[in-house]
Amino acid sequence: MSPAFSADQDAPSWPAEFAERYRAAGWWRGETFGQMLRARAAAHPDRTAIVDPAGEGRRWTYRELDERADRLAAGLLALGIGKGDRVVLQLPNVAEFFEVVFALFRIGALPVFALPAHRDTEIRHFCAFTEAVAYIVPDVEAGFDHRELAARIKAEVPTLRHVLVVGEPGEHTALRDVPREPVAVEDGPLPGDLAFLQLSGGSTGVPKLIPRTHDDYLYSLRASNEICRVDEHSVYLCALPAAHNFTLSSPGSLGALHAGGRVVLAPRPSPDVAFPLIEREGVTLTALVPPLALVWIEAAAERPDDLGSLDALLVGGAKLSEEVARRVGPALGCTLQQVFGMAEGLVNYTRFDDPEDTVLTTQGRPISPDDEIRVVDGEDGDLPRGATGHLLTRGPYTIRGYWRAPEHNRTAFTADGFYRTGDIVRQTATGHLVVEGRAKDQINRGGEKIAAEEIENHILAHPAVHDVAVVSMPDDYLGERSCAYVVLREGAGPLRGADVKQFVRRRGLAGYKVPDRVEFVQEFPQTAIGKVSKKDLRARLQLPLSFPLS
Repeated sequence: MSPAFSADQDAPSWPAEFAERYRAAGWWRGETFGQMLRARAAAHPDRTAIVDPAGEGRRWTYRELDERADRLAAGLLALGIGKGDRVVLQLPNVAEFFEVVFALFRIGALPVFALPAHRDTEIRHFCAFTEAVAYIVPDVEAGFDHRELAARIKAEVPTLRHVLVVGEPGEHTALRDVPREPVAVEDGPLPGDLAFLQLSGGSTGVPKLIPRTHDDYLYSLRASNEICRVDEHSVYLCALPAAHNFTLSSPGSLGALHAGGRVVLAPRPSPDVAFPLIEREGVTLTALVPPLALVWIEAAAERPDDLGSLDALLVGGAKLSEEVARRVGPALGCTLQQVFGMAEGLVNYTRFDDPEDTVLTTQGRPISPDDEIRVVDGEDGDLPRGATGHLLTRGPYTIRGYWRAPEHNRTAFTADGFYRTGDIVRQTATGHLVVEGRAKDQINRGGEKIAAEEIENHILAHPAVHDVAVVSMPDDYLGERSCAYVVLREGAGPLRGADVKQFVRRRGLAGYKVPDRVEFVQEFPQTAIGKVSKKDLRARLQLPLSFPLS
C-alpha cells in the first residue's frame, strides 16, 4: 500500500487525516504517471499519442512512447540517475520532452521544469538549489545555443554530472546516444511520492519550487478532463511552452494523454504555425494566454485556414478582458473557457453550461468539491460572499509547502494549511471567482510572472544606480508591462534607458524580465512610514501604452 502522502522530507505534505479523506473520496487513486502511460499503451497501442511536425515530422503511438520511455529510463539508470535525483529539463515543444518526462517519471527521478526563455541566472539557481545531477537541453533554439549555457552551468555546479542534448551535442552527450537497453525498474516511485518540481511565479528574487505528487497531479488531470470534456477523441494543440503548468495540466498535454487523446506540438504559437496544424490534425482544444488569444482573433479574419474542428479555447495565465472574451466565439468559431489557476494547485474553469455572462466576466470556479476557498481581509478575517479580498485555498491538489523553503512556508501558508495565493479576488453567488489583481509585488506580463525584487537587485548592481523601483504599468496587449524607476548616484555619468536594459540582459536574465520602460527620477515618493510608494509610482503610468514599446 502506498504512503498517504509524500515521504520526501524536503516537501511538506498533507496531514494524514486529509490524505485519508482525499483517498476515501476517490480523488487520490494510487496511480503513478508511469503506470498511467503503461495502461494507455496496453489499451490502445496503435493510437497516435504525439505529433511533432518539426523537421520531417514524427508521429509516435502510445506503444512507441511507452517503449521509448522504458528504454530511456534504462539509459538514465545506467548513467547513475536514479530515484529522487533532480534533473533540470529545458526543452522546447518537441517529442523528446515527453520521452524524457515519462522516463524520469518511471524511475522516480524528478524533472525540474525550466522554460525555454530561462537563461544563466535562472538555470544556475535551479541546478544549484536542487543539486541537479543532469541538465537536458536542445542544441540551438530560437537562435540561442543552449550547449554553451550548459557548459557554463556545469563548470559552476559540482553536482551536475551530465548534460544531455537533443540534437548535435557539441562537448556534451547526445540524448540519442544514451544507452537504451530495457531493464526492469524495481524501485520506481509510489503514488504518494513526488513526481516533479514546478517553478513558482513568486514575488521575491528567488523562484520557489513546487513539489507535486503523482496522486495529486493525476487527480487534477482527471477532474480537468471531465470539466473540459477531454476524451480519447480529443486532439490537444500544445501551443504554449510544454513545460508550463497551464500547458501540462489544464487539461493540457498530460490531460490529453491521460484520456488517450492526441497531443500535437506547435513549435511556435503564432497563427501561421498553429492554424495549419489545427486544420491538418483536426485539433479540438488548445490553451493560450490573453495576448496570444487576441493575436489569433485578429489573424482568423485574414487567414484561409479551416478552424472548424476547434471546439474549445482555454484562456488563462492572466485576466482576460471582457471585450476580448466576447470576440473569441465569433472570430474562432469555438467555445471560450476561462481558466484561473496556479502551479501550486488550485485550478478554476468556467463550464460549458455556464451562462454566457459568467463565461465572459469570471475566471471560473474550482474543479474539486474538496477545494476550500477563503476570501479574507488583511488580518485573515473571512469576508462575506461578493466582497473583494485575499484568496486563500487548500485542497487535494494544492501543496502544503514549497520544496526546501521552511521560512517562506511560514508566511506563504496559514497554520492550518491554507495557501496564500497572493491574488485579490471576489467570489460570486455561484462560487465563481473574479480576479481583481495581485497583493504580491509581482508583474503579470502576458502570463509570465516577474518578481519586481529580482529585477531591482540586478539593476542595483550597476555602478551608476543609487536606487531602483520596478512596478507594473497597464498595457493593452499584455495586460501589464514593467517599468523601472531609477535614481542615479550623485555624480554618475549619463545613463540611458537602453543602457539599463542592456545591463540586465548581460546579467543573463530571461528576456521577458528586461524592463519594458526605464524612467529616471531624482527621488521616490514615500509612504507615511518612509517606504517607497509603489502605488504612487504606478499612478504615474495609468495611461495605457500600446504595443510595441521601445
